[in-house]
Amino acid sequence: MAAPCAEMEPAAAPPPSPPPAAAALDAAALVCAQGRNLKAVLCQRCGSRVLLPGAATFARRELLLPAMRKKAAAAAAGGGGDGDVVREHWLVRDMFSFENVGFTRDVGNVKFLVCADCEAGPIGWHCLDDKDSFYVALERVTHE
Repeated sequence: MAAPCAEMEPAAAPPPSPPPAAAALDAAALVCAQGRNLKAVLCQRCGSRVLLPGAATFARRELLLPAMRKKAAAAAAGGGGDGDVVREHWLVRDMFSFENVGFTRDVGNVKFLVCADCEAGPIGWHCLDDKDSFYVALERVTHE
């Protein structure tokens, strides 16, 4: 299990990168000095807790996520069509660190992460070639 950040103090601002096209997020307010999440990560739709504070590491990686919808529709879309390029993520190294997350069926070699309670998503991405990397998009979740 991930060790929570010592005293969970805010870190210096992460290195600059272009902000997402959607609402720009203040990642510095969400990341502690050790690079972990300061706040709990929640589903935008139902408020279900996805990650506890300190369970994930801030990461920048450009990923294309399909538009938000229920799990069955996201799997049927096959990741194609409309979507968003997302650059800021919480990187989780152990799937058992999640409090509440579901997965779509395989779409090629990718599974998309969804809220296990309301099935809204995708909120994140997991490549089956890398068993230890689960990405949760900051702009697809809320923080508390």
